[in-house]
Amino acid sequence: MGLRAAVALAAAAVLLAACGKKEEGGGAPAGGGMPPATVGVVTVQPQSVGLVNELPGRLEASRVAQVRARAAGILQKRLFREGSDVKAGQPLFTIDAAPYEAALASAQASVARAESTLVQASAQAQRLKPLVEANAVSKQDYDNAVAAQKAAEAELAAARASVQTARINRGYAQVTAPISGRIGRALVTEGALVGQGEATPLAVVQQINPMYVNFTQSTTEVLRLRKAMAAGSLAKAGTDAATVQVVLEDGSTYGRPGKLLFSDLTVDATSGQVTLRAEVPNPDGLLLPGMYVRVRLEQAQVNNAILLPQQAVTRSNQGDTVLVVGADNKPVTRQIKIGSGQNNQWVVLDGLKPGEQVIVDGFQKMMVPGAPVKAVPWAGPASAASAPAGGASAPAAAAPAASAASAGN
Repeated sequence: MGLRAAVALAAAAVLLAACGKKEEGGGAPAGGGMPPATVGVVTVQPQSVGLVNELPGRLEASRVAQVRARAAGILQKRLFREGSDVKAGQPLFTIDAAPYEAALASAQASVARAESTLVQASAQAQRLKPLVEANAVSKQDYDNAVAAQKAAEAELAAARASVQTARINRGYAQVTAPISGRIGRALVTEGALVGQGEATPLAVVQQINPMYVNFTQSTTEVLRLRKAMAAGSLAKAGTDAATVQVVLEDGSTYGRPGKLLFSDLTVDATSGQVTLRAEVPNPDGLLLPGMYVRVRLEQAQVNNAILLPQQAVTRSNQGDTVLVVGADNKPVTRQIKIGSGQNNQWVVLDGLKPGEQVIVDGFQKMMVPGAPVKAVPWAGPASAASAPAGGASAPAAAAPAASAASAGN
């Protein structure tokens, strides 16, 4: 029995040595443990990040002109298609011009009569001039002839002005577009009496390229930005006019950026808001006056800020935290300070250092808190869609191992 016991002990020692060598060679961990969980990480790289505010606003036509009847009469014809684009000076309506034609003809006749009177007065003054020099007629008669000539000249000038007025009034009988733009519906129909006592509104022309967008910002936000810029923690977003992006009611982003025109000098006493206006190109006519939109405005920049995907940050009442891969490949919880959010990313103002790796994806694979992980570069939002499949495979892979262990027992 002593010899058998010695042989058994020697065999056990050889078996243990072989197992130890296998573990040192990179095989499966002792006891059938799981390999380190693979997580997607992003490496922290500070950069200059623009602070974008999203503010509510409404669109407004850049130019609006009311088409009114300046001549009294019966509306005879509408010369445009409602909702179409019109050019400045394009005829829109025709008003009965017969009374104005008659007034013009009467004024022209007055001009002819005044011209005849002037010719007669001028001839009389010319005949008396040599006679008064020869003392053949009295100087009083000559002075009367010259005065009559001057009066005839004045009457002719007044008659010509009457002709000009009559032509203007006749021109008002044809109503034209005051500006280029898109015209709405006609406010009157053929046969209506317009311009009687007041300038009757006929239609409205609006210039919709470019468009104005009016939006408001709280004075609290304005003061905060100005103080931060004065303290040096924020920088102004460029020297030119700030760029704005319009977000439509369906959540889509309008493809053409606009520019900030001005900020109002006064604050609305009822709301405590400051009004701002931006100009947005609208060559396709997609934007319409009165539409509700949201405006993304970059007013300031943060130097040495960090952008993190929002899914990497855990937000709670105790603060905002992320998981950072430490030197021993173990995840460490880190408290951070967050600014604004944009494009599904958070602007991190403090709490991270350059070069650190922040876990973005693979949280469901970390079964044991504090266990080492294997960090790989995060592939982007597409990798998040496949994460549940990868996470589900870990328990499935562990099942055969557990079955093998139970079989060995």
